[in-house]
Amino acid sequence: MRILSAAEVEAALDFDSLVERLRVAFRRDIRVPPRHHHAIATDTGVDATLLLMPAWQSGRHIGVKTVTVFPDNAARGLPSVMGVYLLLDGKTGSPLALIDGPMLTAKRTAAASALASSYLSRPDSERLLMVGTGTLAPQLIMAHAAVRPICNVLIWGRAEDKAARLAKALDRGDFKVAHTTDLEAAARGAHIISCATLSAEPLILGEWLRAGQHLDLVGGFRPDMRETDDTAIRRARVFVDTRAGACTEAGDIVQPLESGVLTLDDIAADLFDLTRGERAGRRYYDQITLFKSVGTAIEDLAAAQLAFERV
Repeated sequence: MRILSAAEVEAALDFDSLVERLRVAFRRDIRVPPRHHHAIATDTGVDATLLLMPAWQSGRHIGVKTVTVFPDNAARGLPSVMGVYLLLDGKTGSPLALIDGPMLTAKRTAAASALASSYLSRPDSERLLMVGTGTLAPQLIMAHAAVRPICNVLIWGRAEDKAARLAKALDRGDFKVAHTTDLEAAARGAHIISCATLSAEPLILGEWLRAGQHLDLVGGFRPDMRETDDTAIRRARVFVDTRAGACTEAGDIVQPLESGVLTLDDIAADLFDLTRGERAGRRYYDQITLFKSVGTAIEDLAAAQLAFERV
């Protein structure tokens, strides 16, 4: 059995290839049962979480991602979220590879947003606003740039110093990256807005959105989290990665559904519909589009297969 490190996964999964691999995966018959959530008591009094996310493609591969979330790990100088991905042979069940979970997740999450953008953002999109400065931020920037001619990026974060450091690390001659403290102005001027935060309150307001923009919401993964407001939901054509996940886990979808701002019929399509050509993406140049991602084990399996082939 091979062990794939974070560095090996990052090197193996270029976004051009990974986006196309995800496009194919959403067209295939990959089985994804509901993921398992288990609360784990700790000596700090704050429960940890164990997540198990299986998927399989009959006759080819079986995969399961095991993730732990220990909220108090920051005090120990450790990441709150850790995990591994186990890839198995689909014909014999024998273990093939143990893969670094956080890097695999970051890569496939960013690639899923880029896949959606390839259907939903304007083809001439050049200006990207990245809201958030965490692990996903650089991956999302490069993923969006893989499918659109992005050449100007602004980064906003609650901690200005982190935004400045990230911008400096990514900036180059043909790819301008800077940080900003004016979120509203940056949002109004962007072609694509990508959010990857843990915010419980809307950061991007619908009144700021302009005709033709694409809003990519990645960070909110619980029903009590919001990255945008009801006005944005009303103004945009709404898309999700999977209906089952977004409509039960993502506050940016769950809360508008509960209040009646959004109905199930208002969700134009998911990634299955888009990749199979069953629903249209952007219908006209000036349309505002919104994509909400919560992740699916389909993406993990597709990314793990590609990494295993290349390392």
